[in-house]
Amino acid sequence: MNRARTLSPPRRLLLSALAALALAAAFLVTAPLAPQAQAHGWITNPPSRADHCASGAVSFDCGGLQYEPQSVEAPKGSMECSGGSGFTVVDDDSLPWPRTSVGSEVTFRWQITARHSTSTWEYFVDGQPFRTVDDGGAQPGATVEHTLSGLPAGDHTVFARWNIADTAMAFYQCVDVSVGGSSSTAGPMAQQGLPGLLGAPAVRSAV
Repeated sequence: MNRARTLSPPRRLLLSALAALALAAAFLVTAPLAPQAQAHGWITNPPSRADHCASGAVSFDCGGLQYEPQSVEAPKGSMECSGGSGFTVVDDDSLPWPRTSVGSEVTFRWQITARHSTSTWEYFVDGQPFRTVDDGGAQPGATVEHTLSGLPAGDHTVFARWNIADTAMAFYQCVDVSVGGSSSTAGPMAQQGLPGLLGAPAVRSAV
């Protein structure tokens, strides 16, 4: 008559340890394949507020934005630098944001970390529509550049909105520039509050 075998305590412990190691190995193999939810794109030149946070060019705490400048994502249609996302530090005009000295023609460069199909790229200067680029659902490359010509002299905030074609989301950036002037720092005296500047309804301009 056959008797059921029973495992000794040391053997049971060994099998349990092996099973735990197998599970850990499976996790390590599959983890890198998980999608990166926080990877999209941001303006690096001229440096946007998000880029200044990431590079450590500011004297104040940007919170999590310093680690993920590419993730300022929110539903389409907002006129806030944060888009209404959790990265509200970029909405604060009382902070001493660096302002980049530029000419009347400036090429804005986006660094793209997830190439979403794109509807349009919109640019506003002091809340007024300035240029819209229609990509018609195309997928961008690793970098995207758009040139704004005829910028007026003085201190301005350029608000940029990257509208994704196949979702209800957009990515938001704000860039502080001094057209025809020397490099300085944006502040409440040099720059009107963005809620006022960007309060105008979004009207698309011709490319």
